[in-house]
Amino acid sequence: MTQPVDRPSGLPASSVPDTSVLGVAGTRDGVFGVDGLSSEVSGFGGMHQAIMLPEASQPPYGGWFDLVARQIRTVAPQAILQVVVYRGEVTFYIDRTQLTELVKHLRDDEGLRFEALMSVHGVHYPAQVGSEFHVIYELMSMTHNRRIRLETMCPASDPHVPSVVATYPMANYDEREVWDMFGVIFDGHPGLTRILMPDDWVGHPLRKDYPLGGVPLEFKGAVVPPVDQRENKAR
Repeated sequence: MTQPVDRPSGLPASSVPDTSVLGVAGTRDGVFGVDGLSSEVSGFGGMHQAIMLPEASQPPYGGWFDLVARQIRTVAPQAILQVVVYRGEVTFYIDRTQLTELVKHLRDDEGLRFEALMSVHGVHYPAQVGSEFHVIYELMSMTHNRRIRLETMCPASDPHVPSVVATYPMANYDEREVWDMFGVIFDGHPGLTRILMPDDWVGHPLRKDYPLGGVPLEFKGAVVPPVDQRENKAR
């Protein structure tokens, strides 16, 4: 199971989310199965399944993962909240207040040399109260031919993460997209404006609580209502 992590001294409580809940991403509701003890036999009773994230790994992680973990803990002792090794890849969960200094070390330290930021992604996990938004950074070391993933979190009540554009200029457009789609504010970004949606668009479309909306479709006199107005007649 994921182990709780002590909060570094001097940091606000909201900066370090409760990592004991990182294993639960939410629930998946399906259309098949029996709902409770009802007599439902149509196949549309619904299935409810918890969506679990990979559990935290314990050292040794294997191969060069241990070397990189030790070097990160040397240059930024309080940065790592937990490490997950899953399907041959390593993810370092990082305290967002430590992110700016850490990426400088990851780029410049001779033993690390992660020179390239390949991409930045956002995810919304409404079930993870206090760490609803995750931001993921894919880093590559061309010097050592290695790839790692950094993942940091912020609460919906304080959706702020420091920008890494000063260290990785290629993050400019990706951070704008994450803000546009999820509403995560990248503090220090040189021009945090929408990149996919119109400038006057209201809301952030990839949040799980964003309404589906839509417009009616007409097919030779038949009208299909918008997604958010449809009803499952089989239930």
